[in-house]
Amino acid sequence: MKVAVIGVGYLGRFHAQKYAKIDSVELVGVCDNDKQRADKVASELSVKAFYDYKELANIVDCVSIVLPTKLHHKAGKFFLLNNVNVLIEKPITSTVKEADELIKIANQNNLTLQVGHLERFNPAIIALKKRLKKPLFIEIHRLSSFNPRGSDVNVVLDLMIHDIDIIQNLLKCEIKDIKTVGIKVLTNEIDICNARIEFINNCVVNVSASRVSNKPERKMRIFQENEYLIVDFQEKTLTIYKNHHSKDKIPDQSSIKSEILSFDNSDAIMDEILSFIYDTENCKKPAVSGEDGRTAILTALKITNKIKETNNAANGRS
Repeated sequence: MKVAVIGVGYLGRFHAQKYAKIDSVELVGVCDNDKQRADKVASELSVKAFYDYKELANIVDCVSIVLPTKLHHKAGKFFLLNNVNVLIEKPITSTVKEADELIKIANQNNLTLQVGHLERFNPAIIALKKRLKKPLFIEIHRLSSFNPRGSDVNVVLDLMIHDIDIIQNLLKCEIKDIKTVGIKVLTNEIDICNARIEFINNCVVNVSASRVSNKPERKMRIFQENEYLIVDFQEKTLTIYKNHHSKDKIPDQSSIKSEILSFDNSDAIMDEILSFIYDTENCKKPAVSGEDGRTAILTALKITNKIKETNNAANGRS
């Protein structure tokens, strides 16, 4: 299959490099409206540079769209209407309505629409899914230093949406209530957010995201009966603490055993792209579907709107 990458900034460049290594596809070009950037990446990979993605409509079978979020819908719609399979970066679009339109076009044309929720391909998360029983409480911290690259959207759509997608994919359960706190620090958008999400199965998730931290941290802690599990997204580890005492006895330190599973040699971007190519070739539902992307953006926008309501009420009282 012939493929191209639309948008070769920081992340898009990685997409292009991965495609160039896959024998079963041909990277025919990269596209960016920044001609210097397009030329540089094209030269690195010995492919053609394009400056307008519309030129690729009749040339490629698949594209990765790695553009600012506000451009996802327009570019995604163009390629889907031209019968091109699409891997689109997260969040899928800026609005639920836009996501619905892309999903509808993809389904009508029997095309693959995969959303780039990269953490789904983190081997620690894949291992966690096999150990998950009935989570009672989940705590997640996703903290990073400030990077202007993601500041076109708030921290919920920039960072927290990774964890929103993971949570909803793991629990597969409706949300009962959301409580939020969010503040602006360096941008005109929310830079720090905490959300407490209650699901109808009574699991409570406390998720925090910040893009103004001096030290990065990406961890998830899951509490279920007789087990405490820790996912370190950065280190790609899953740590398991398990109580081996019988239920009728109070556990002591000796009854709690620990195990650390490490996954050192993974490449989540390559795994994501290989999954996209495989599912497209075999007409399979993608690992992270357009519907998954819609579910994540719906919850992310609910959290964003809750923050706005809370902040507006607080400003009104003052």
